Amino acid sequence: MMERTVMEHNINVTASYENRSYFDGGLFQYIGWRILGTLITVFSLGILYPWSLTMVYGWKINHTVIEGRRLQFNGTAIGLFGSWIKWLLLTVVTLGIYSFWLFIALEKWKVKHTTFRDY
Repeated sequence: MMERTVMEHNINVTASYENRSYFDGGLFQYIGWRILGTLITVFSLGILYPWSLTMVYGWKINHTVIEGRRLQFNGTAIGLFGSWIKWLLLTVVTLGIYSFWLFIALEKWKVKHTTFRDY
């Protein structure tokens, strides 16, 4: 009985080690991407915000590993731009009420364009 418990414990430890989750991005990379994204957004008067958003979010996702499988972001600024315009128009038409749902719509778009990278 004792050997079985120890053996099961060793299997669980091995399985959890192989399927670990982690983030391997660096602080200076993050700061650089955020500064670049902010500058692009400011100098374009907000028009290029979708590009900035996909650039920074892509960096975060592409440096994330979940249970041993690396994530990959395949969203594009052009793909987001159409939705972004629609969401802004809905926000204006509803006098800002849609802005409460805008965060959720953006999160759904991000998740829709996030997959596991095939090796």
